[in-house]
Amino acid sequence: MSIRLKLLRKKLGITLDALAESSGMTKSYLSKVERGLNTPSIAAALKLARALNVNVEELFAEDQPGHARYSLVRSGERQAVVGQAPGYTVLAKQIGSRSLLPFIISPPPEFNDASFKEHLGEEFLFVHEGQVEVDFGNERVILERGDALYFNAQTPHRLRSLGELQAQLLVVVHDTES
Repeated sequence: MSIRLKLLRKKLGITLDALAESSGMTKSYLSKVERGLNTPSIAAALKLARALNVNVEELFAEDQPGHARYSLVRSGERQAVVGQAPGYTVLAKQIGSRSLLPFIISPPPEFNDASFKEHLGEEFLFVHEGQVEVDFGNERVILERGDALYFNAQTPHRLRSLGELQAQLLVVVHDTES
């Protein structure tokens, strides 16, 4: 349970002090539980689950039921994103409730759609090949091979490939809803 408690607490953005206060346990005791030096009783586990707003089973699970510990997608196994414009390839599968969504994107050479994308979370772009233009509506940013851009994904944005070489980007979206 020690590893899972710390992971859950950090994922939920709860400090050890805040967990101690909401669970009615001492910070010292919780620290020992997280380090594997103490094992909580059933009553203590129930208090922790209530304080974290999770099912008590999640405290004891190594990973969520039905989800793999990791996702490996070999280059020949990549699949296009269903319901998305061509050029979006998923780099992880069966990611369940994890909050990072990695893709490879090959944006078109023109802004085919006048609409901008915006969604909850944060977005990270890394230009693997070529050159890309990111349009934020009131500002356009040109990225070259090796450049990286990180931004709030609620900012309206759209992408296009520039130059003769088709751009390829690694895009990682952090979904705050997961």
